[in-house]
Amino acid sequence: MSMKEPFTDLDIKRSSGGFYEGHSVEIALLSKSIMVALVIWALVWPANANGVLGSLNSRLLEDFNAFYIIIVGFFAFFLFVVAALPQTGKRLMGPEGEKPEFSDFSWFSMMFGAGLGVGLMVFATAEPLGLWGSNPVVIAGDVTGNTEDALQSGYRYTFLHYGFHAWSIYVVTGLSLAYYAYTRNMPLTIRTALTPLFGKLMNGFLGHVVDVLGVVATILGVSVTIGFGVSQFIDGLYAISGMEWMMDMTGEVPAPSTVGLLAGLIVIMGLSIISAVSGVGRGVKYLSNLNLVLSLILLLVFVVFGSFLFAMTTYATAFVDYILHFISLSFGAFNPQSATAFDAALPSEAAPFADALYSGATNPWGSFDGFKSGLEGDAAALPDSVLASVYAAGDPGRQFGWQAGWTTFYWAWWIAFSPFVGLFLARISKGRSVREFIIGCVFAPALVCFAWMTILGGTAIDLELNGTAEGAILGASNTAKLFVTLQEMISGGLLSGITVMCVVLIMTFLVTSADSGILVMNTIMSGGDQNIGNKHKIIWGLILTAVIGALILAAGENNPMDALRNAMIIGALPFTVVMGLMCVALAKALYRDGQRQKQAAPAE
Repeated sequence: MSMKEPFTDLDIKRSSGGFYEGHSVEIALLSKSIMVALVIWALVWPANANGVLGSLNSRLLEDFNAFYIIIVGFFAFFLFVVAALPQTGKRLMGPEGEKPEFSDFSWFSMMFGAGLGVGLMVFATAEPLGLWGSNPVVIAGDVTGNTEDALQSGYRYTFLHYGFHAWSIYVVTGLSLAYYAYTRNMPLTIRTALTPLFGKLMNGFLGHVVDVLGVVATILGVSVTIGFGVSQFIDGLYAISGMEWMMDMTGEVPAPSTVGLLAGLIVIMGLSIISAVSGVGRGVKYLSNLNLVLSLILLLVFVVFGSFLFAMTTYATAFVDYILHFISLSFGAFNPQSATAFDAALPSEAAPFADALYSGATNPWGSFDGFKSGLEGDAAALPDSVLASVYAAGDPGRQFGWQAGWTTFYWAWWIAFSPFVGLFLARISKGRSVREFIIGCVFAPALVCFAWMTILGGTAIDLELNGTAEGAILGASNTAKLFVTLQEMISGGLLSGITVMCVVLIMTFLVTSADSGILVMNTIMSGGDQNIGNKHKIIWGLILTAVIGALILAAGENNPMDALRNAMIIGALPFTVVMGLMCVALAKALYRDGQRQKQAAPAE
């Protein structure tokens, strides 16, 4: 008995005329309504919006932190299995005999520009330094943060956040879209990836919901990326010009002010919209090449003037450590520690003071010494041995708080960004095998990320370890750490030139990210059609600007990125479920296509 042919008759109704010609009116209106409502809420009731987003985010993390951690681990192992199995790994994404559209070098260059860019500029130094001071091994009390002993565990989690797991998130979406687009000639849009499970239901309202979730996730993911990038852009301008009006000078260290962030946002998004509507976006390939060249120059500066030997030694040992802990990093999820569970773990001498001890002992951003110094009254008089037991009792709570604040934030960010990067990876990967796609898009860019993080971040850590920086890099804001590291490493005209180059690099990365994000959102709403009218590019550029600006205003001066982060983690959750279904659908499609091939069915 021959196997039933797969469903491929995906029909996304698009308007035949008027303002929304070529677009799905339902997807466009629903997406815009959600985003406009978010903007109005954040502008009219900023305190309420910031508070509700923060509370909802905290509640979702309590309930879904383990879900985020485990499903990302599942994504990585799912792709490893698909690549390893002969029947699935060798399947070609395209007709038999199809050759790749781009050379391996061009393919990797475009992949580098799409998936990295702003994130690596912001976190190349901030991530390793932050995790060197605070990671699960440090908060468990096994090693002391910001010491040589904490280096290995710090890079273990740096590699986790920018390694195989992270790129697997992009590839789950990209592989799903590319497989159906090139083997079944279906539209390159999100709902296509679920047709093996839901068939013709994807032609109706359910398909619209899936595409809208992709649009919302993309907007929020791009928003956080641009938010961090604009913050670093302002830090760079301040390093060059010394203009204090862009900065909040009231804290321990200068940081971009709300006014500075909004000014930078307007400049960046204005350039992005102009690029999108003027046709300059057609030169993104050349701009990406420029970005790659400038990135290599920056890397070369760190190789020549930085701690290259220290970095390479760290790379080798950290990579081995990362692989050895791969399974525990993939599925080691934590749940919040209730006050009742904490009380039950306390030594009897500390039981009467449980309420006073709970918050300090479960605080992931403190230390044992900080915990002791924060106690008052009779609780402060407890012997050190008892307080050490109390602190140990709060370890599950600290581990949960750290994981929710670091790893889960990253997984939500990568997931929210995955419709954007996944669509792009699919678009440039026609003619490649499933195995080639997975190896090329998971392993190769992860190894580059590791090199970037160890060369730039390792230099910053070495400058602190050997006493050269004297705490200057550690004390800087996250988005300023790169510039402070450069100041500690080089000087004079070279410093000025490299700083200007970094600001240009950040700007071009931001413009291409925003431009491409606008294109992807419109591509989803037009059912995979990339020929989009300028008016829609302008409107979505303005909406993206409004979303970022409104959430920065809602968060206030002290923590301007908080509302963006909270909204992104919340918005990524529904799309995480969609990605889980994508894996199930792809497994079904690969298996059934293999069976059809065995039955000598026509190639699909």
